[in-house]
Amino acid sequence: MSHMDTMHPYFGAFIFFVLTFGAFIATTVLARLVSRKLARLDNEKLKLTIYECGPEVSKQPNKISAQFYLFALLFILFDVEIVFMFPWAIDFKVLGMFGFVEMIIFIVLLAIGFIYAWKKGALEWHNIK
Repeated sequence: MSHMDTMHPYFGAFIFFVLTFGAFIATTVLARLVSRKLARLDNEKLKLTIYECGPEVSKQPNKISAQFYLFALLFILFDVEIVFMFPWAIDFKVLGMFGFVEMIIFIVLLAIGFIYAWKKGALEWHNIK
């Protein structure tokens, strides 16, 4: 006697999940094996050769300015916070006065964060030479 109920409405979804997981694992393992067989291991010389024209390639450390990182981080932060306002705008009548006060508090906190970043000079671009 089996404990598995094949008449359950989600049994098909469970089988589909198991087959999909198995296919994912098989595809990942197969791709790794094929790529190791087909990959060239002596490509360092090829990467350092000149292609058609231009200066010789020299290995340099990646120099990304911390100012750029901070600017991008602030942009993403404020962009994501603005996205939270769209559901509020759609359900404005349903939320009533409570939703309005909550959004005003959110906007005030957003403005405080913006002013703080502005006063610290995070929004000014400095050229590094």
